[in-house]
Amino acid sequence: MKVLVINSGSSSLKYQLIDANNEKVLAKGLCDRIGIGQSFIKNTGIDNETKIKEKEMGNHKVAIVEVLDTLVEGGKGVLSSMDEIHAVGHRVVHGGEKFHDSVIIDDDVMETIQECVELAPLHNPANIVGIEACKQVLPHKPMVAVFDTAFHQSIPKHAYLYALPYEMYEKYGIRKYGFHGTSHKYVAQRAAKLLGKSFEDMKVITCHLGNGASICAIKNGKSVDTSMGFTPLAGLAMGTRSGTVDPAVIAYIMSKEKMGIDEVNEYLNKKSGILGISGVSSDFRDVMAAAGEGNKRAELAIEIFCYRVKNYISEYIGVLNGTDAVVFTAGVGENNNIIRRIVVANMENLGISIDNRLNDKAVGMEMDVSNPGAKVKTLVIPTNEELAIARETLKLLR
Repeated sequence: MKVLVINSGSSSLKYQLIDANNEKVLAKGLCDRIGIGQSFIKNTGIDNETKIKEKEMGNHKVAIVEVLDTLVEGGKGVLSSMDEIHAVGHRVVHGGEKFHDSVIIDDDVMETIQECVELAPLHNPANIVGIEACKQVLPHKPMVAVFDTAFHQSIPKHAYLYALPYEMYEKYGIRKYGFHGTSHKYVAQRAAKLLGKSFEDMKVITCHLGNGASICAIKNGKSVDTSMGFTPLAGLAMGTRSGTVDPAVIAYIMSKEKMGIDEVNEYLNKKSGILGISGVSSDFRDVMAAAGEGNKRAELAIEIFCYRVKNYISEYIGVLNGTDAVVFTAGVGENNNIIRRIVVANMENLGISIDNRLNDKAVGMEMDVSNPGAKVKTLVIPTNEELAIARETLKLLR
């Protein structure tokens, strides 16, 4: 069974074509600058050859057609025809409280995704556009929605509620939802397999560290807490996001800077975090390079990020009453050995200790970087959300 996985953004569309039976990636790529001019498609085939084609794509439907044309490519592509696609799996950021698992998309599902737009205004509209475009181009193919929030629906009420008047939860659904759930679940399951343990019997702390970053405490195969909250703004300091701040600071900034709601929201989401502290970039590679050249604000940004990661790991060890493993994943977690080393330094009393030589070698690959005899395993595991979505799609259709 061949599954087309779609991750639709406001002006982009990432895709992978996966043979779900053997989990082989047949093709993957990106349609970028959709609807804003100078758009292009970048496709990597089964032979790992990457081709870039400039193509004006005024909307996501045109982009989907271009993806399918690329996959077929006049009979010379990885597909002989579109009929070989059995299903489409869609990443959807927010499913609210209704979806505890992935679902086959129907009108009721679409209505609920639409209702969640106000909870994820930057993400759900783009996800909806991608689904609707696929439905137009592949009208008879089953479609599956895999929600970033679904894995976190197991978080207990005492952990997901804020200490606000209860009516705020009843009227508006204000609570912690959490995100990156597909990634957290995937790497935790991989950790169990690598350690030869049952996922349902493990306690794991997963660190999804990229431009967006979150940490998750997992017990007996279920999320019991996570760092992101009502929106992806909460928790860690991220590339451009502030992470958790004293709520009174927001009102204070608005008063002093004469900002409105939209302005302060953009300030916290797009101008803060690592970018705001360093003044250099939101990209950790640029910030690390600047720190290496003696830029004190870049050094401070790295210290703040690592300190908060360490805080959450320590907190979740308390929540779980110990942990079997700490897993690092996503762009920074998988590839930045220095960040990992700083985060876990001086955590020996909590059972965490790494071999720096192994840690230095672990770049974009699965590896146990723990010191021999360490009570807690420290693992580096590349995430693969597209494969996880393909698996969910296959499971539902079977």
